[in-house]
Amino acid sequence: MSALGILLIPLVATALVCIPLPRRWPMGITVAACVANLILTGRLAWRLAAGETFVSALHMGMLKWIAVDGLSALILLLIAFVATTASVFSIGYLAHENLSPAKLRLYCANYNLFVFSMLAVPMAAEPTLVWIMVELTTLCSALLVSFDNTQAALEAAWKYVLLSLMGAGLALFGFLVLFAAMQAAGGGTYTWQGLLAAAPHMPPALLQTAFALILIGLGTKVGLVPMHTWLPDAHSQAPSPICALLSGVETTVILYVLLRLFPIMRTAPDSHAEAWAIVLGLISVGVAAFLLLQVRDYKRMFAFSTVENMGIILTAVGLGTAVANYSAMQQIVAHSVTKSFCFFAAGSALMAVGTREIAAVRGLIRRSPGAGSALVLGGLAITGAPPLAIFLSEFSILRAGLMQGRYVVTGLLAAFIVIAFFGVMLHINRMVFGAPNDEQQTGSIADHTEGGHGNQFRLPFSCRIALVLAAVPMLLFGVYIPRPLHDLLALASSALIP
Repeated sequence: MSALGILLIPLVATALVCIPLPRRWPMGITVAACVANLILTGRLAWRLAAGETFVSALHMGMLKWIAVDGLSALILLLIAFVATTASVFSIGYLAHENLSPAKLRLYCANYNLFVFSMLAVPMAAEPTLVWIMVELTTLCSALLVSFDNTQAALEAAWKYVLLSLMGAGLALFGFLVLFAAMQAAGGGTYTWQGLLAAAPHMPPALLQTAFALILIGLGTKVGLVPMHTWLPDAHSQAPSPICALLSGVETTVILYVLLRLFPIMRTAPDSHAEAWAIVLGLISVGVAAFLLLQVRDYKRMFAFSTVENMGIILTAVGLGTAVANYSAMQQIVAHSVTKSFCFFAAGSALMAVGTREIAAVRGLIRRSPGAGSALVLGGLAITGAPPLAIFLSEFSILRAGLMQGRYVVTGLLAAFIVIAFFGVMLHINRMVFGAPNDEQQTGSIADHTEGGHGNQFRLPFSCRIALVLAAVPMLLFGVYIPRPLHDLLALASSALIP
């Protein structure tokens, strides 16, 4: 019943935060709910890594609807971890915003609903139910993207909803075609396992059509190029803790659904799914890398980095070997923990200087040593500098490509990664260490020094705690992968092999 509890906890928290309680209670309840879910998902992942091959959440007639295996347990653990750190960061971030009690309760209620919707996706075993949960993540997160209620935030939210729903229509049609292919193969239980069993007998034309529709439809929400245009807007306009959830785990949750299709496609003859993945992945990495060179908003910069990393993961899966699959799982973990840290750093910088414009921020290390240091570390980490977590996973992906003899793919991927590194670090170097001009010294930056000493801004305590919590796995997984995590990664990667 622990799996069922994972879904119930955020729903109970949503109901509790709507009660008019003292100001500290809504965030306290939200943090407690996230910590409880982190404990439950950690326990579930530990059991699977220790040898349990399958864990069912419900019994009797609902058995086929909700289930957890190694891949879904890994995604659940990442959601719970990022949700916990983001909730801790939210305490200081929202206190800095000085929200009214009603607005704070609204934020916490939407936050818990969003977490619930993400947790439900990897726990659902029936593809149509998965699609419903994916669209629930869109609706819940759109309310958080527009939370600041500015014209730019509302525009970003509408763009996000419209493009995501257009993709959802294609994906739904794809799932219907997939169901028709299964019926043509003799029928069976419409679950991931049932589809895998029926895949060798499905008509190739129907299977390939379904895969293409779902890849394009859900690829819109993942942020794959050219369906990515909403992502930089939404991920830059949302409050920074929400950006950590959107970029850190929501995109990964939707990518998880696409990953579920690959073992199905690999059992079918001439499916070409891996070629689709490599082409779309490389296009996404390449376009994002060059966009990073000319970005003007540092939150948009980290959003474009998400597009890049989704492409890297998809390319790794497209390589198709066991080593590449394991490396893709490493990249998923590394990106989730690192990207959440990056948006916490960006939120810290925003609190310190009051602007998202890269050109308007110079000398951040002097204005706020904590925010400046975090931004440098986040930039190095997300671009794959050694010895941080993403360096290890990207190196493993490139090594897998060379071992397979895919020299063109590996060379292009390595070149795009290098371009992205220089693009991000060029901007961050100017922001953190650049000399401010006279207008910046006397202008808007000076109006955002509350809580500091003299001319320095001191980050709220909860924000510093969240940065430390997010930094630990980002630093640790670059030099050492604990045995339980290694076993979970191996178990998750095996789910990509039929």
